[in-house]
Amino acid sequence: MTATLQQMLLAPEVQPRVVADCQALVNQELASKGIAATPIKVAYKAVTAFAPGYYDQTVSNMLPSMAFQLEPFWADFCASGGSEFGDYLVKHSDEVTEALLSITDGMAGESERATIVKAYKAVRGSAGKNIEAALPNLGAMVQKYA
Repeated sequence: MTATLQQMLLAPEVQPRVVADCQALVNQELASKGIAATPIKVAYKAVTAFAPGYYDQTVSNMLPSMAFQLEPFWADFCASGGSEFGDYLVKHSDEVTEALLSITDGMAGESERATIVKAYKAVRGSAGKNIEAALPNLGAMVQKYA
């Protein structure tokens, strides 16, 4: 039987590496964006500058929800005998994107940090296409722990 994403990604000896990989993925995605991504780059700088440690803690806190939201896609991918999880995610990009955005939308709705909420609201409109662009790399990162 295939391990669940929670089992693979949240194991105590693995989770810190996954968090570091998630942060590297975000940095890589931001670096690959051109001038059109200025709002998201500004929001990222605001979060990391005005709330030191918040970003690191947020990524760590998001990981269980991310694993939970990606689990049905992982299970279907494993059952289908696919070879690249990133390709699978791209083929299901609308559903995957909405599942992942539900995490950040929920966090923004519960946050008491006005600067963070303002930064999130500024980029929420374009967040879907940025997530879609990152799906191949996200899938590869997840699959590396399989």
